[in-house]
Amino acid sequence: MHVSTIIRTIGGVPIQYSLDSGVATLRMDDGKRNALSPQMFRELNAALTQAERDRAIVILTGREEVFSAGFDLKVMKAGGPDTLRMLHAGYSLTARVLSYPYPVIAACNGHALAMGVFLMLSCDYVIGTRGDFKISANEVAIGLTMPRVAAAMLRHRLTPAAFQTAVTLSRYFPVEAAREAGFFDELADAAGLMDRARACAAEFAKLDMRAHAASKRRIRGALIRYIRRSVPLDLLDAVVVGVRAAARRK
Repeated sequence: MHVSTIIRTIGGVPIQYSLDSGVATLRMDDGKRNALSPQMFRELNAALTQAERDRAIVILTGREEVFSAGFDLKVMKAGGPDTLRMLHAGYSLTARVLSYPYPVIAACNGHALAMGVFLMLSCDYVIGTRGDFKISANEVAIGLTMPRVAAAMLRHRLTPAAFQTAVTLSRYFPVEAAREAGFFDELADAAGLMDRARACAAEFAKLDMRAHAASKRRIRGALIRYIRRSVPLDLLDAVVVGVRAAARRK
């Protein structure tokens, strides 16, 4: 049985949810750069809730040539409660994906930046797309101290050397270098990306899901607890940065 439906569309930000043979595909597509706005996070959480009800393996993907460019900069620049809610939603989502009880595959369509990278790295298996694309956690380049949650997600996946350059130098990784660094488990051509993701889902469906979920909890428990403890600290840092920026504008 194949079911395809739009979970919701709020403020023109769609997440398409399709279910086919126990595999739920969550496609982010805002028509632009897949900015992770408060609305997008609400949609992602709603889609994950539906996928868990469906006991589904998840494929998380974006739109043509972009997985996600990170947090919505319009909301970031506006500051205030909406910014804090957005940051809280993003940082907390990494812990939710890390602990999702079935396999989660990221099918990265091209560019991934900042929060888009951290969301991608919270998945169990990450497939990148060959092409002239860049992967970067560019917080330092734009004047931000790397958040604790973000650093934890990078450390979770990257080689030690790549972790250092990704965090401290905001290195932009071409896709082949990104695979070597640990951002990707493998690469696929753009035309075959989703076919490869579905093939991985079919392979992972043979796992014992009880053992899969229990093993995740065992090896990621400390990381998930660290992320949840770090979220309020990262939000406090954001408040301090906002206060200082406001003082400079006076």
